Amino acid sequence: MRHKSLLTGIMVIAAAGVLAACSNSSNSSNSKKVMNTATSNEISTLDSSKYGDTTSSEVLQNSMEGLYRFDKNNQPKLAGATSVSKSKDEKVYTYTLRKNAKWSNGDPVTAQDYVTAWRRTVDPKNSSLDSDSYAIIKNGTKITQGNASVNSLGIKALDKYKLQITLENPIPYLPQILEGAQFYPQNTKLVKKLGSKYGTSSQNLVYNGPFVVKGWSGSNLKWSFIKNKNYWDKSLVKIDRVNMQVIRETSTGVNLFRSGNLDYTPLSSDFVKQYQNNKEYHSQVTPTNGYMTFNLKRKVTGNVHVRRAISQAIDKKLLVKTILHAGKVSNGIVASNFIKDEVTGKDYREDAGDLAVYNKHAAQKEWKLAQSELGKKKITLELLTSDIDDAKRVGEFIQSDLMKNLPGLTIKLRSIPLKSRLSNTTNHNYDFVYGTWQPSYEDPIDFLTIGGLFNLEPDYHNDNFWKQINLARSTYATDPKKRLNALINAETQLIKKDAFAVPLYQAGASYLLNSNVQNFQLSPYGNVAYYWNIKMK
Repeated sequence: MRHKSLLTGIMVIAAAGVLAACSNSSNSSNSKKVMNTATSNEISTLDSSKYGDTTSSEVLQNSMEGLYRFDKNNQPKLAGATSVSKSKDEKVYTYTLRKNAKWSNGDPVTAQDYVTAWRRTVDPKNSSLDSDSYAIIKNGTKITQGNASVNSLGIKALDKYKLQITLENPIPYLPQILEGAQFYPQNTKLVKKLGSKYGTSSQNLVYNGPFVVKGWSGSNLKWSFIKNKNYWDKSLVKIDRVNMQVIRETSTGVNLFRSGNLDYTPLSSDFVKQYQNNKEYHSQVTPTNGYMTFNLKRKVTGNVHVRRAISQAIDKKLLVKTILHAGKVSNGIVASNFIKDEVTGKDYREDAGDLAVYNKHAAQKEWKLAQSELGKKKITLELLTSDIDDAKRVGEFIQSDLMKNLPGLTIKLRSIPLKSRLSNTTNHNYDFVYGTWQPSYEDPIDFLTIGGLFNLEPDYHNDNFWKQINLARSTYATDPKKRLNALINAETQLIKKDAFAVPLYQAGASYLLNSNVQNFQLSPYGNVAYYWNIKMK
């Protein structure tokens, strides 16, 4: 899962003046091969078995490489491997690894490095936030649930450069999945040497991707990508260095951009209107979800009527219009205009319909049922968010709407650093939580089984939901029509009937980019920036 929110700040001069003064045509650095950028959150970890946030994902995707990498058109192509073959039943894939692929310390990247990494990620003792991604791999789910040995995972090093992967069921989107950071290899010798320190700082890692990371101590807010001299495709990388810094206030980022000290800075919601006509402004609607999930272990949020009431009591159109200024309303957990169904030829969201719409009357009806079942008229809940401005502003909107539309409800906000928010959700220290998540591949199963849905597998025990998911994964894996129906049934159960999560909006990625920067690329799934194709005029 990859969580992200952009930042906000305050206007200090008139909008017209800002627009006139915004251009940053001069390079922000002394070298044409150096780029200076801003990001909105700190790194939580560089351990690909343990990350759970967008910033860490972005750093990993620029400094590491798996079997596949997205090309300039955001299509997956072989990278760490040179060839692949598959069995007739399409369950067994055999990869020939690239013999000239090396780690930044000179070690060869071997098949065992993939085995080491994958086993660490599915091992329950590592509490990986992305272990559910391995449900597609043979025995992946059994292992994460503690019902099978880590060594039984469907991955095997046939020899130094030959890797065999066995799937639970055939799937058409394997290359897109395996491009994700949770499937990257890890240097086996370093993992054994460092143990729990692996990935806790830029020094406690070696890299096999376009860049190496320098300057991250494990907690500081600045680091750099340096061109990796040992990268097998280093001729592709035209830039020597990317300097990154966490900037929490958009106003700070904008000022640094205007003064020529930044080449790229994300824009928060309240800056979008002011810059949308500027030549260095860019924006796109992404499949990134803004959403909320509930802690089912607590009595109040474990009540389905409470969840349904909250799900229908938020005016999402007003949220997008007055707070976000970019993106669009989401009435299902699977993003719209992202997945085209091969059976109907329609967008999946059109087939599945709206499952969680704003309906004040229906919300209040559910709220009365909740109050009756819980035996109290006044209820207090805490909403957990990250501490960046956009997240806090969305939280404040939700707080206001819920308290206005659900009489007797008091919402308290707790906004903390993203790293702490992720830890609190993993440890069930919340009532309900707001966050954002970007998908890893173009299939509804990713949204429905990963999707930033905290504690879904251990806490949500609806038999029909899991039956439909298992049918989509196995029995109907090669029957597109039946698989589509199973996925729609699963989403209906999860979102409409049980309100495990509340879809709010699809995020818009808005940013300012120096016009001297060429080939800037966002991932096909959200706000992760790719820097290896960058050229500076």
